[in-house]
Amino acid sequence: MTAYDAIVLAGGAAKRLGGVDKPAVRVGGRALLDRVLATCTDSVTTVVVGGRRPTTRAVTWTREEPQGGGPLAALDAGVRHTGAERVLVLSADLPFLGESTVEALLAAAGRPDRDGALCVDQDGRDQPLVAVYRAEPLRRELALLATEHGGLAGLPLRLLTHELDLARVEAGPLASFDCDTWEDIAAARARIREHGTVLDEWITAVKNELGIELDVDTGVLLDLARDAAHGVARPAAPLTTFLVGYAAAKASSGGGGPEAVAEAARKATALALRWADEAETP
Repeated sequence: MTAYDAIVLAGGAAKRLGGVDKPAVRVGGRALLDRVLATCTDSVTTVVVGGRRPTTRAVTWTREEPQGGGPLAALDAGVRHTGAERVLVLSADLPFLGESTVEALLAAAGRPDRDGALCVDQDGRDQPLVAVYRAEPLRRELALLATEHGGLAGLPLRLLTHELDLARVEAGPLASFDCDTWEDIAAARARIREHGTVLDEWITAVKNELGIELDVDTGVLLDLARDAAHGVARPAAPLTTFLVGYAAAKASSGGGGPEAVAEAARKATALALRWADEAETP
């Protein structure tokens, strides 16, 4: 993957949220800012433009001048701390942004005849804060706009995107969903609890909370829990899965990966099935 830096815009007054610290609002038990930061963990440098606050990973902090000067001023402040050829730019209120969207933007921005790529929502609207820009034309246009208007404070983002030749990337229906109102927050919180997504959301939240980057086949663990519950007793399910995790970590010394979990789960499942067979054999 092409090296890139990331800028996350985490300022703004959040007037439609009553002035709360929007990046710190939690969706699925995680701050909105942390959810966004999780999509760009392989960036060379990650700059957050906004007030300092606790985050789950280390970032570089900066503020726009003047504070509250708007997205162009914030973008200009952030880009001053970057050095990569490409810059991923994100707002801090995207609860459903995924790594696949980031990868698609980076790929589209790799064309030599383009100045970058931005996400297009389901209604065909450009999303300049879900985008990847080539650093050189981005810096050039920011400087030209500042000269032309005597500064960047209060200027709309469209002044920048109109001057750049950007590829358009159609992402999923939720990739650019942002949280501007409490209704948006409520909708996001309801969405992650839907049957088809709640387990993935929960596992991701737990891994982030515990600092675990291991990808685990949840189907294997769920099957193990089912066999332990049915073959032994209900409380055996959570206790067995805990012991499998402990055994996998011990066997791999922290570096065995998903294979160690799968092997420990296979052994525990076989044991649960043998246990059940004994109960059913006259």
